[in-house]
Amino acid sequence: MNFFHSFRKEVLKAVESLVSQGVLPEGLDFDKIATEPPRDPTHGDLATNAALILSKPTGKNPREIGEFIAGELKAIPFVTEVTVAGPGFINLRLAPEFWYDQLLTILEQKEDYGTSNLGLGEKINLEYVSTNPTGPIHAGHGRVAVVADVLANLLEKVGYNVLREFYVNDAGAQAEKLAKSTYLRYREALGEEIGPIPEGYYPGDYLKEVGKALAERDGDKWLSPPESEWLDPIREFAINSMMTLIRKDLAFMGIHHEVFTSEMELTHTGAIQAAVDFLKDHGLIYEGMLEAPRGKVIEDWEPRLQLLFRSTEFGDDTDRALQKSDGSWTYFAGDIAYHYDKFRRGYNQMINVWGADHSGTVKRITSAVKAITEGKGHLDVILCQIVSFTDKGQPVKMSKRAGTFIEVRDVIDKVGKDAFRFMMVSRKSDAHLDFDFQKVLEQTKDNPVFYIQYAHARCHSVMRMARDPFPNWEKTPPHSFNLLKDEDELKLLKLLAGWPRQVEIAALAREPHRLCYYLYEVAAQFHMLWNKGKDHALLRFILPQNRDLTRARLAIIQGVAHIIASGLQIFGVTPVEEMRE
Repeated sequence: MNFFHSFRKEVLKAVESLVSQGVLPEGLDFDKIATEPPRDPTHGDLATNAALILSKPTGKNPREIGEFIAGELKAIPFVTEVTVAGPGFINLRLAPEFWYDQLLTILEQKEDYGTSNLGLGEKINLEYVSTNPTGPIHAGHGRVAVVADVLANLLEKVGYNVLREFYVNDAGAQAEKLAKSTYLRYREALGEEIGPIPEGYYPGDYLKEVGKALAERDGDKWLSPPESEWLDPIREFAINSMMTLIRKDLAFMGIHHEVFTSEMELTHTGAIQAAVDFLKDHGLIYEGMLEAPRGKVIEDWEPRLQLLFRSTEFGDDTDRALQKSDGSWTYFAGDIAYHYDKFRRGYNQMINVWGADHSGTVKRITSAVKAITEGKGHLDVILCQIVSFTDKGQPVKMSKRAGTFIEVRDVIDKVGKDAFRFMMVSRKSDAHLDFDFQKVLEQTKDNPVFYIQYAHARCHSVMRMARDPFPNWEKTPPHSFNLLKDEDELKLLKLLAGWPRQVEIAALAREPHRLCYYLYEVAAQFHMLWNKGKDHALLRFILPQNRDLTRARLAIIQGVAHIIASGLQIFGVTPVEEMRE
C-alpha cells in the first residue's frame, strides 16, 4: 500500500539487472537504498539514493551509475520521466493515471487505507500512565496517557500486536501515606474533628468519599486498634478505591488498559527476589559502597555496604542500590522485577511512556532490561514534557476536590474528550505544551482540531449537497479523471496517496504527532480548493451541468474524508459530519 516500497523494489530490480549485465559487480549491499519524496517537489514525485549508495563499493562515479539505473527505470509503468540530479540522486515523475489509481484504492479501502503488516504481528508491551494510585488523574498526566494510547493505536495500524499495561505503584511510602490520609477521613466520617490535614498527607476532598465508604462498610472497627493493625487493610481499601476512580478517569479519556500489574503483588510473590537471584547468578550483583550523591547535601548520609547492581556495565552512569538500609527492596529493584516479568510473558519489545520528571531513571532501567533479558529484550522510554493550562492566557485554578492539582475531568468537561486527545498529541512529546482553553475551543484555522474536523464536515456537506442534482451519485463509480485539470487537485491526490508512508514513518519513529501535521496539511489543501471554487465557478466541486467532472471531484472529496477519518481514528477522535456552533 505504501507505493514507495513498490518503487524501491523496482529500483532493486534495476540494480540487479545491471549486475547481471556486468555493469555493476556482484555482492553489493542494498540495505541502505531508499526511495522517498524528493526534497524539492518540482524535481519529481519520488527519488532514490541508489547511485550514491553504490558509488563507494563499486568505485564508480555516482552520476554514471545513476544514468545506468535511470535507463532501467524508464521502462516502469506510469513513469514518465527519470532524471539524475546533483551528486547522483535519481528523480522519477509519475503519470496522473498513477495518482488516479491510488485514489481508487483509497475509495475501495476507505479508513483501512494506510493499514499495513509492517510490524509482522510482533508483540509490544506498552506501559503508560502508571501513576501512584493516590487520587484522580492529574490533567498533566493526561498527556502521557493520550500520547501512549495514540501510539498504541498507531502501532496496531501498521501490524504490531500491542498490549496496553498499567503498573500499579501500590507499595512503598506513597501508598502508606494514602492509607494514613484515608484513615483521617475515616475518623472524620465517624464524626471526629480531625483539624487541618497534616503536611505531607493527601488533602483532596475526594478522600472524604473514601473515608465515608470505609466507615459505612466497617463502622468504628478501626478506631481503637493500633496503626500496625489498620494500616494494611485500609491501604488495600484506599488503593482499590483510587484504582476505581483512576479507571473511570481513563475511560473518560477513552483509554482502556488490558492489564493492570500490582507492585505489591510482585513483592509478595517473590518476583523481586527471583530477579535479584537471576542477576546474582550472572555475576551482576555485589556488595559495595556508593559515593555521596553529587550536587546534593544530605545531612544524615553515611557510606555503608549496599547490595548493588552493576548497571554501569550496560550504559548507566553509576551502579545502583537494590536494598534500603532497613533491608526492604528499593523501587528500582521492583522495576527490574517488573520488566523481567514482562519479558517472561513473551514481550521482547517494551515501550514505557513517562512524564519528563522520570528522565533521571531512563538509563538505569534500560541498563537493567539489557541485563535481565541477556540482551534479548529492548526497552524504549518516551518522555512527555509538562503541560501548562491557561484560559485566555491566565493560569487555570487548581481543582478544589483534588486540592493541589487540576483534574483531567475538569479539562475534558470544558473542551470535550476529542479536543483534549488531539491537542495532547499535537506536539512532539518532549516539547512543552501550552493548553489554552480559549484557543482549543476557537473556530479558526489556528486551532488544528477544529480546522481538520471542519474539513471532514465540509466533505460530508458537499456529498450531501450533490444528491440534489445527482441522486444516488455514490452508486456510480468515478471515472473521467482526465477531466481534472487544476494542478491543485492533482497536488491533493498526491498528498492523500502519501498517507500510508506517513503512518509508517510515525510508527517507526514513535512520534504520532507527525500525523497531526499531515492531517492539517490535507485539511489546508482541501479548504484551499473549496475557496478556489468560490472564486471560480468552473472549479466548484458540484457542476450540475457536468456529471462526470462532478463525480471525479466527489471522488477526491471522498478520499479526503476517508484519510481524515483514518487519522482521527488513530487519535481516538470521532470524525464529525456536521459542525455545530
